[in-house]
Amino acid sequence: MSRCEQCIVRQFNSLKALTKDELLRVSGCKTVRFIKKGEIIFEEGETLNGVYCVKDGICKLSKLSANGKDQIVKLVLKGDLLGQRSLISEESANLTAMALNDMEVCFIPKKEIIGDLKKNTNFSMEVLKDMANDLKEADNIIVDMTQKSVKQRLAETLIYIHDSFGITDDGYLSIILSREDFASIVGTATESAIRVLSQFKKEKLISTSGKQIRIEDMNALKRIE
Repeated sequence: MSRCEQCIVRQFNSLKALTKDELLRVSGCKTVRFIKKGEIIFEEGETLNGVYCVKDGICKLSKLSANGKDQIVKLVLKGDLLGQRSLISEESANLTAMALNDMEVCFIPKKEIIGDLKKNTNFSMEVLKDMANDLKEADNIIVDMTQKSVKQRLAETLIYIHDSFGITDDGYLSIILSREDFASIVGTATESAIRVLSQFKKEKLISTSGKQIRIEDMNALKRIE
């Protein structure tokens, strides 16, 4: 089992602000969990007793809307922390986290994180920065939903997945999402997402193989209005 002070993924989240002694202590009390594709890490309304550091894999954060449908709020990748907002606010989880592929996560107990927040101001500031960034992203999503077309939002989602998560050896997006997931991310009906993706394919902006998608014309996707 790797130790926190030697783990490269901590450089991508607020844990990078912990001292070596703090990391040694955290490393001694963390537990490693392996999550299978499709499994729930935690559910909306659940009380979290710690935070999860994503060591490998990708998950989606979603919220159940009033009409009973899941709205995907964010895609989370290696290096991100899950659950820190609920921990600090002492409220139940506001979102559900589900693995999109096989994942490895490290669970750090609540008392360790809270103790370090109180003692290490650099760590506290990094956590605040993460939360501020989440709020900024949420603001941008709200604006996009009201001011951009489904075509624009879907094109931007494909570009975001390409840039953030990379591609396979044969050029397909490394994340395989269902058409329902794409619809949930951009905030539209599944039928609309399918129709727009079909249009992109017809215009040779993308190609598909089953659920896999490959971007064929990145510049054209970026120009969509």
